Amino acid sequence: MRILLANDDGFHAPGLWPLYEALLPLGDVWVCAPEREQSARSHALTMHKPLRARERKPQCYAISGTPADCVYLGLHGLLEDRPDVIVSGVNRGANLGNDVLYSGTVAAAMEGALHGIPAVAVSLHFDWTQEVETLHFDEAARVGALVAKQVLERGLPHRRLLNVNVPNRPHVEGLRVVPLGERLYDVLADHRTDPRGRPYWWIGGAPQGFAGGEESDGAVCDEGFATITPLSADLTDHDELRRVRTWFS
Repeated sequence: MRILLANDDGFHAPGLWPLYEALLPLGDVWVCAPEREQSARSHALTMHKPLRARERKPQCYAISGTPADCVYLGLHGLLEDRPDVIVSGVNRGANLGNDVLYSGTVAAAMEGALHGIPAVAVSLHFDWTQEVETLHFDEAARVGALVAKQVLERGLPHRRLLNVNVPNRPHVEGLRVVPLGERLYDVLADHRTDPRGRPYWWIGGAPQGFAGGEESDGAVCDEGFATITPLSADLTDHDELRRVRTWFS
């Protein structure tokens, strides 16, 4: 089996290499990761400047682009053959609820799904006041590899991926398959002035919890369970499609 591993935290991120090691028993692992952090870049592609791919060690490339760039270039320029699965992570921070719309980690997996390759996005859920030395990337990597193994054996429908979030514990309580909830944040658009007197803005408030019920991904992950949410590249709301058609019939 051939596995393409990507992320959005960058080639030297602490979550990438534990997942690499955990995936090695499953097959031939290739790494295509951004050369520097690309968090919250969503599904951006680099269309107006060249991309550079530097092979840091055999089959492991640091790429001067976004997470989606890395998967696209891996599929169409760097890998010798099409991979059987794409895995993205381990992200330093959860991708729960509406985070999936902003996440470069999820976008890297989604880029694979768009090309018909089953994919898994893996993220570690923790309190941002915790030091990196206290983060259990090894457990998140173990869970991610377990999910990837199931995907390799069982497959996924066309243009689908699994979004996995793992609580920051030495051992998770178990795995639960749950829907997305809603992640709540403070609203922040802080207007400031730089040392030269020019105005600028700092946006993005602190997380404030979850909505969506006790069985949604954020609430379940807070209970100590790793969560798995199937996602689709088809964003169409099919129920609403039928209702809106009636407006124009």
